[in-house]
Amino acid sequence: MSRLLHRPFGTHGKVHEITPALAGWRYVGFSLYRLRAGETVGETTADREVILVMVEGKAAFEADGRAWGVLGERMSVFEKTPPHCLYLRNGSTWKAVAETDCVIAVCSAPGRQGHEARRIGPEGITLAQRGEGSNTRYINNIAMENEDYCDSLLVTEVFTPAGNWSSYPSHRHDEDDFPRITYLEETYYHRLNPADGFGIQRVYTDDLQLNETMALHDGDVVCVPRGHHPCGAPHGFEMYYLNVMAGPLRKWRFVAAPPVEHLMR
Repeated sequence: MSRLLHRPFGTHGKVHEITPALAGWRYVGFSLYRLRAGETVGETTADREVILVMVEGKAAFEADGRAWGVLGERMSVFEKTPPHCLYLRNGSTWKAVAETDCVIAVCSAPGRQGHEARRIGPEGITLAQRGEGSNTRYINNIAMENEDYCDSLLVTEVFTPAGNWSSYPSHRHDEDDFPRITYLEETYYHRLNPADGFGIQRVYTDDLQLNETMALHDGDVVCVPRGHHPCGAPHGFEMYYLNVMAGPLRKWRFVAAPPVEHLMR
């Protein structure tokens, strides 16, 4: 199996933990909890800022010295309603008590205590179309660069209809040369509908020194350390992914692969 592809290591509790050390990079961290109603989980953020994303289900949160109430609304991510999220700076402690069976994503990157804890969404998050034809997909932007409440994190959700391509035309963001391009590490947490389906993701560099094509299953995580990273949903299987990006500069600037550069609009 590709070293970039991470299958869940269980069906209950913490089922993913992608650390910078595991991924072989410096910035992005990603972990995922699958909880049953009534269960409790909690962590400290240490030297990292965190966005907690309620992927599915509902949970009551305490964090940064206050109660945030119950977050979450959609029972299936494929309802495509805006997510409920919570931003926490480094040096924070959080706890969640599951009100229903739920899935909680923990997105992290280096923090500087530059921002206060806050709820993100569902207000202010609107599903937007990107692309056209078989390149159409739909975006819930959670914390992209036009939102200034993060130090490092860039987080978004993408819904790709069955039969379509996503993160396409192929592009890379693996050089620190702003404004032409920025260096951003990236994780993809994939879900599929129906859950027994599959998807495809390729990660490759222009010189093909990195050139891996992976079959994705429901719940997998793909790490993108560099290179282009398109993914496709076969006919009959709808694809969701939660993206986490971070690097030395909180800007998303990319360069298209030469063979598909003419497709950029």
